[in-house]
Amino acid sequence: MTTTEFITYIFLGILQGVTEPIPVSSSGHLVIARELFGIEASGLSFEIFLNTASLIAIIFVYRKDIIDIFMNVMRYIFKGARDDKATTDMRYTILLIIATIPVGVLGLLLKDDIGDHVSVLFVGLMLLLTGVALWIIKNQRGKKRDGQLKLKDAIIVGLAQCIALVPGISRSGATLVGAIGVGLNQKDALRFVFLLYIPVSLGTALISIGDIFSDPNMSTYGLGYLASFIVCIFATYFGVKLLQGIMQSGNLVIFSYYCFALGTFSILYGVFA
Repeated sequence: MTTTEFITYIFLGILQGVTEPIPVSSSGHLVIARELFGIEASGLSFEIFLNTASLIAIIFVYRKDIIDIFMNVMRYIFKGARDDKATTDMRYTILLIIATIPVGVLGLLLKDDIGDHVSVLFVGLMLLLTGVALWIIKNQRGKKRDGQLKLKDAIIVGLAQCIALVPGISRSGATLVGAIGVGLNQKDALRFVFLLYIPVSLGTALISIGDIFSDPNMSTYGLGYLASFIVCIFATYFGVKLLQGIMQSGNLVIFSYYCFALGTFSILYGVFA
């Protein structure tokens, strides 16, 4: 492995990490980066590898929520607890599972086709679509809390996540639009979005573990894979904190502007390059 190749993997890890949690499409950024810089390294298995790194960071950020929910669900199931916290978290977990089902089924059906032969032009169009969706919900301030989520709300957010299987459509963006669209307040919408990411990403990693370790690049570029994995964890943590801060300040529209700018550039590049 050359120094240039090693730096390339570091760059891809940072790019994936920062863009995975924020609503700007990490897969779209990887497509654009490969085209602009002639990056050959990586494939679908590598993207899943980096998604697993992002998963670790997101679990760390929301570790307290995860532990609290898990303990309350265990109390509900095994100890018969029916207090407000146990009941609410049990119901919340069921809704997370329901919201995960659509993308899980569709992902299994389309896993061999997702991401194949995607052009920069196509990614640009999808980024514009993401920007429009974010623009629509930029000023919405829902009042629903976690405990007020309904079955239809979970289904809507789950269907929104399916749209993000298309490269250039941000997963966090699609689910955030769905969650805010059904009336969740921004803080709880963001929490639902990231907790929803965990089962999807974990499931993808588990069913793809064979592809990851049979990747022919693994033996040659193992050091680069490891480096990108590590930096991706830290970059994802930064990305989550960035999104939390921007949403807390009420400036979600920043990502809409960003998608418009990058989408327009990608379209022009796709047409004239």
